[in-house]
Amino acid sequence: MISANVASGRRGDAGKETAETGQVVVAVSDVCFCYGDHEVLHNVSFEIPAKSLVAVVGPNGGGKTTLLKLMLGTLKPRFGEIKVFGKNPDDSRSRIGFVPQQINFDPDFPITVAEAVMLGRAATHTLGGFRRADRRAAEKAINAVGLDGLSRNLFSELSGGQRQRVLIAQALCSDPEVLLLDEPTANVDPETERSLYELFEELNETKTIVIVSHNLRVVIAHATHIICVDRRVDMHRIGEDDHTELVPVKGSDAYSLIKDSKPDHLFCRLDSELAAPHRGEHSPQEHNT
Repeated sequence: MISANVASGRRGDAGKETAETGQVVVAVSDVCFCYGDHEVLHNVSFEIPAKSLVAVVGPNGGGKTTLLKLMLGTLKPRFGEIKVFGKNPDDSRSRIGFVPQQINFDPDFPITVAEAVMLGRAATHTLGGFRRADRRAAEKAINAVGLDGLSRNLFSELSGGQRQRVLIAQALCSDPEVLLLDEPTANVDPETERSLYELFEELNETKTIVIVSHNLRVVIAHATHIICVDRRVDMHRIGEDDHTELVPVKGSDAYSLIKDSKPDHLFCRLDSELAAPHRGEHSPQEHNT
């Protein structure tokens, strides 16, 4: 099987901005999370530096989306602590933009692109409708994602790739400092996927971006860091070490595996089944082992 060092696919300036700023945007410490008695994440700790572009990869059911929702604050850890800009995620929500994996959309609902994008600012209003400032922010976000001139078009008339850009613009409309994206290129063609990742790299000049993706070969070309999630979590800065390898899976263009020669690091197969989860109650002593 042919293998390639992760460093060979990285951005040429990977980590440059993060090294200059040194600011930690997201800090996750000893986090465990369960759905009922099914533990999805165990003893998770990592830090995301400012202006990094982080790829979150791992098998289905490994906890990738759960990890994003914990950072967003819509889920709470069973044990451990998460800080975003030094505060609880709920207190930093206005500084975070989120693009979900999928939305429930009624094709008969006559909402325009501009109206859909302005929904990203709805949380800032307690009374009344959208204001002129909201419309200006929406237009700026629409232009930023390359949909100039489509503000008045109906959302239902757009292609799949254009709808993804509208959802990204919706998240950008509140001008967040951190952008969390859950499978943002799912169900789009390769050309659209390429153009979206070019957009993410442009946005990364001013924002910290965290992207859940199954297509490791594409995301690795743009990312500065990679987080491998399979109940436990391992994080690497791309190009920082020589022991991490990106290994293609035979017969698959989309899936790869991360092979790490250090025994204390994860061996993460993106095409594998999730290992049997730890079950039962934790004691504080167990949690910190």
